[in-house]
Amino acid sequence: MGFFYLFLLVLFSWSCHGLQTYQTQLLLQIRKHLEYPSQLQILDNYNGDLCNLSAMSNLTISCQDNFVTEFKIRGDKVANVSDFNGYAIPSKTLSKTFSIDSLVTTLTRLTSLKVLSLVSLGIWGPLPDKIHRLYSLEFLDLSSNFMFGSIPPQISRMVKLQTITLDGNYFNDTIPNTLDSLSNLSVLSFRGNRLKGQFPSSICRISSLKDVAMCHNKLSGKLPDLSSLTRLRVLDVRENRFDSELPVMPQGLVTALLAKNLFSGEIPAQFGVLSHLQHLDLSFNQLSGAPPSALFDLPSISYLNLASNVLSGSLPEHLTCGSKLGFVDISNNKLVGVLPSCLDNKSDKRVVKYGGNCLSTDGQQQHQGLYCKEANTRRSGRKIAVLVAIIVVSVLLLMLLAFGILILFQRCRPRRTFETHILQKVVQDNPTTGVSSEVLANARFISEVARLGTQGAPICRLFSMEELEEATNNFDSSMFMGEGFTGKLYKGRLENGTYVAIRSLTLQKKYSIQNLKVRLDFLSKLHHPHLVGLLGHCIAGGVQDDSGASKVFLVYDYVPNGNYRMHLSETCPEKVLKWSDRLAILIDVAKAVHFLHTGVIPGVYNNRLKTNNILLDEHRLAKLSDYGMFIIMEENEKLEPKENIRG
Repeated sequence: MGFFYLFLLVLFSWSCHGLQTYQTQLLLQIRKHLEYPSQLQILDNYNGDLCNLSAMSNLTISCQDNFVTEFKIRGDKVANVSDFNGYAIPSKTLSKTFSIDSLVTTLTRLTSLKVLSLVSLGIWGPLPDKIHRLYSLEFLDLSSNFMFGSIPPQISRMVKLQTITLDGNYFNDTIPNTLDSLSNLSVLSFRGNRLKGQFPSSICRISSLKDVAMCHNKLSGKLPDLSSLTRLRVLDVRENRFDSELPVMPQGLVTALLAKNLFSGEIPAQFGVLSHLQHLDLSFNQLSGAPPSALFDLPSISYLNLASNVLSGSLPEHLTCGSKLGFVDISNNKLVGVLPSCLDNKSDKRVVKYGGNCLSTDGQQQHQGLYCKEANTRRSGRKIAVLVAIIVVSVLLLMLLAFGILILFQRCRPRRTFETHILQKVVQDNPTTGVSSEVLANARFISEVARLGTQGAPICRLFSMEELEEATNNFDSSMFMGEGFTGKLYKGRLENGTYVAIRSLTLQKKYSIQNLKVRLDFLSKLHHPHLVGLLGHCIAGGVQDDSGASKVFLVYDYVPNGNYRMHLSETCPEKVLKWSDRLAILIDVAKAVHFLHTGVIPGVYNNRLKTNNILLDEHRLAKLSDYGMFIIMEENEKLEPKENIRG
């Protein structure tokens, strides 16, 4: 019996080792398919368990029970070719011998894969139908590659998907109209492709959707009624060819970006009751009529852009603006009358653009009255025409009704005039009962925190002082990046080739080294697409400066494209961001702060929301840095000057 148990133990150990080896071989095959990207060079001489590989900024491999569950690679082949024709481009895409079909076939053998992210790797070709064999997948990101053709309809069979991102490719067919089978989907993003055709009606039946982004495509036709998407928070369909009237929007919508389309008609009054709406961009369309006054006074609205339409009429002289409204653009329309006092632009609290109208104001440049008279006359003419048509139709109906009653009276004339009349029965309708939909719509929204990719998150890596000195060439001045309240910042290059940012901090010794490590481990586990990741630290406990404080070095992901402040300065016009890009960056920062406040327990507050703490990566995605510093600098926080923005 003892030999039997020994045999089972040996058999189990052999099977686990074989399984682990098989998973490793699949990763090596994927590396070969991707033509040995530098991000996977670490596999060349790595003899350990790949499941225990430390996460890096451009490579993450996580496992569960010796099965790979998460595989993320971020390359450096950015898809920014304007005339891509479906063939390999040297130094931009993978070679002409690359086979996307073989790559997907190998990926489908990772049967436990839940998170897959292959970004900026030069992958080219049509996405194969067999992608649906990744049936366990919950998160799919294939952004910034060179995939073209149609999005496979079979993708609708991946019923566990919660996020699908295909941004920055060259898909040039219609969107499948079978996506409503993805009942768990919360994020659907097809930004920056060449997609055509109509907005699929099946998307309106995915009740779990929170974020829909299809900007920078060639979609056309009607944008359907979206009111059934009760969880939708972000809608971005900028720069398409939609030519319908604006649809009904869901009550919980927070951000609606519909600029640079062909939307026509008046802005629906329903937009004026979207109590959660914070950002609304309807610029560069063909909208007409007077904008609803309620838009300016929504309780949460902070950004309102109605520029470059054909809006006409006048705004109420006593228009009320919401307390959070910080930016308004009604320029280049055909508005007349007096500019309301809440839009007079005399306060630094609110930025208002109103030039290019026919307003009675001495402020920004206005057109002569004749420029806007035609639009307002046409509008009045339309109203009169509609009124006349209603009157004519009403008269005709009354005449037909009277004629019908006369004929009926003659045909049914009673033979005995003294007969009693038929008694009429009065029917009273029962009053309806129930809870008002507005009560439900105004209920406080608490967003769910996405927790994808957190399995196998490593604890904070402990760096040695020798590693940091080697990475920074003994903290040479050529590696110095700047100095702020939180200490000096250096750029470094680790032994494996990864670039990092190293911040030197001086801390008051008010708790033990072990306590400090616990705090740093907590910060290192905060993973979010818009946070600069903390990779590790080095506590120089034995080296003290004149104040008797301990030096601590924090090692972060390196973000290469500078900070937000650099891109706001007009001294470098080529770097200045457009308003749409600025809005996208602020939305990214808001997502990061929301995660810090509600996505972890305890919440992380006082996060230093300043323009120079918002960093931009190579794709201009915003990442918040220096967050959570109060956790390890509580004593120093008392000395910090007041900030303009609190997080």
